[in-house]
Order: sequence, then C-alpha cells, then structure tokens
Amino acid sequence: MKSLLMFAVVSVVTFSACGQKVNTKSPIAEVKGSTASGTTIYIRYNQPSVKGRTIGKDLEPMAGKVWRTGADSATVFEVNKDVKIEGKALAAGRYALFTIANGEDWTIILNKDVHKWGAFSYKESEDVVRVNVKAGKAAAFAEKFTITVSKAGKVDLLWGDSDVAFTVE
Repeated sequence: MKSLLMFAVVSVVTFSACGQKVNTKSPIAEVKGSTASGTTIYIRYNQPSVKGRTIGKDLEPMAGKVWRTGADSATVFEVNKDVKIEGKALAAGRYALFTIANGEDWTIILNKDVHKWGAFSYKESEDVVRVNVKAGKAAAFAEKFTITVSKAGKVDLLWGDSDVAFTVE
C-alpha cells in the first residue's frame, strides 16, 4: 500500500513538472553582423544579468577559470568565411566561445565542441584559437551581458564595467 501511494505521489509531481514551461533567467540572445569584406559573424548566447551581485565573486567569470562567456549552454560563434582572430587563422565554421579573465588580461578561446552545457566538460585539447586581449572600461555599466559586432569586425563583450574586444578580419 505504501509503495502504491509513493508511486502515485511521484507520478503526480513528475507529470506536473513536465507540463510547466521552462523559465530561463538568462534569455537567449543573438547577434549577427557583416564586415565590409563580406564576412558574416553570428553569435548565439544566453544573457545573464548582474542583479546586484559582484562579477568575479558571486558571478562568472571567476579569475583564472574558463568561462562559457554567457550563461547556460556554451556560446556559439560562427563565421561564413576563413578569418583571422587577432591575427590567428580560423577556418569558416561553428565554434564554442570561451574566455578566461585575469583582471585586465583576458584570453579569448574558440573551441571545436559547440555542444556543451557551460564549461564543465571543456577540454583545452579541442581549442582551435587562443588569443590574449586587454579589457577596457565600458562606456556604461552593462547590467545584462551583451555581445556586439561592428562592420569593422570588432566583437565587444560588455559585462558590468568591462568591455573586452577582439577583432575578426
């Protein structure tokens, strides 16, 4: 009798949970830009918000740790042509965009495996491009993590007071 009652309770809870809509706290954002040379840059990411927390303490990125460069699943970075990222060759295709923050020094990483949830199963051996850039001060505080792409091929990662930029040529 207890087993039957337990089965009924578990079934009701399971069916109730399955019927609910997923409410993500970090909505999906997409940015697409074309450079003057005709290269299309497409980036799909989940957009976390600061919500009074401290970046680097309560909120990623944590100093020296690989970050998925957004929230939830890994950020997708796609180019339609062979390009150079800060001077390093990158073949046309889809990649996962990761970063490592160390104060003003950031590492931009493009990795083969775009099918990741976060950076939990990140493998450095699957990196295709790694470049180092300097973080600058954002013109305005970015409450939501935001990525922009300019016609000049400049990609800006805006988060809190930081503006981390890299070039795609």
